[in-house]
Amino acid sequence: MPNPVPNPVPSPFLNHITQTLAQIDADGLMKRERMITSPQAGRISVNHEGVTHERVVNLCANNYLGLADHPALIAAAKGAMDDLGYGMASVRFICGTQDLHRQLEARLARFLGHDDSILFAACFDANGGLFEPLLGAEDAVISDSLNHASIIDGIRLCKARRYRFANSDMADLRTQLEAARADGARFIMIATDGVFSMDGYLARLPEIRALADEFGALLMVDDCHATGFMGPQGRGTPAHFGVQADVMTGTLGKALGGALGGYIAGPQPMIDLLRQRARPYLFSNALPPAIVAAGLAALDLVEAGDDLRAQLFENAAYWRAGLADAGFGLLDGAHPIIPVMLGDAKLAQAMAADLFQRGVYVAGFFFPVVPKGAARIRTQMNAKLTRDDLNFALDAFKAAGKATGVLK
Repeated sequence: MPNPVPNPVPSPFLNHITQTLAQIDADGLMKRERMITSPQAGRISVNHEGVTHERVVNLCANNYLGLADHPALIAAAKGAMDDLGYGMASVRFICGTQDLHRQLEARLARFLGHDDSILFAACFDANGGLFEPLLGAEDAVISDSLNHASIIDGIRLCKARRYRFANSDMADLRTQLEAARADGARFIMIATDGVFSMDGYLARLPEIRALADEFGALLMVDDCHATGFMGPQGRGTPAHFGVQADVMTGTLGKALGGALGGYIAGPQPMIDLLRQRARPYLFSNALPPAIVAAGLAALDLVEAGDDLRAQLFENAAYWRAGLADAGFGLLDGAHPIIPVMLGDAKLAQAMAADLFQRGVYVAGFFFPVVPKGAARIRTQMNAKLTRDDLNFALDAFKAAGKATGVLK
């Protein structure tokens, strides 16, 4: 067969796109992908520009408990494919629901202390599908200013009035709640990350819960960067603080094995309505059996994983202290996300590149992921990193810091 002729695209349009890309690159904001040629782990192999780098220390994965290459998850995934096949080839409500899906949804709900849960392809989809079915034009949603992009996009898709409060500013949250009430809102939902992923800050959930109760508002928490390792048995930031969220979203793609899949957990009527009207759920394929089975196996490990959580936070404390002693500017906190603040995007890129040549894999974060002038290297701890790994990485950070002028 002859090769298909591509549709002609007006050259002025492509010229505009090319100029936009050139400006992104000139501003030091171009994101470049490096190819990992090994399983995701604390030490990885990376092919970059045709050169393979072996046993690079990985400090930027969301693999908090080190489960991404755990034999139990791999065995569960293989077993599910043998027994239940590779894919579902359907959305859930047509012919895409296996008993395994409902087992995982029930298990997640019990784990998080809610009536039921509903699975999505990713938490981005969960957040994208949450607000529109639940809130109408007569309602209000109040969002923390540093919430994840998926929460922001999900709120944009709904018809509720939108209010925003400064990050973790309880006085401003009260002001926005008062404004929503004064504007005649029928129902109010407060939306917040449990952990703000660029900073490693925990939301002030006890105070937010108290304000929600005072104003009769619902509390929604996205706990992607907490489920599995924050709180008793890793049940998340609400459990960490001893409060209850009305609805939670989260992911299987971080501490719970690091593959894909998201969920919403909450009251039964809410979950039932989302099954009827959440568009990403209704119009996306069901999660494949391998992912679902591995998610169940991950929960087994998480519930029994006090040793992993202890090691994770021991590593985080050691790493934070080492960076601080070296003279790097850090944000306060105790979470395994530990950002090294650099300010300039090009400097963040340059230091990340220097660290890679020294055997440490990190990524620079810059606008639009973080505000302009707040570029950083976000480091993340992993329970499987050894003290030798951390010392090696600290030596590399010190050398790269001096080479790039970050350290004197």
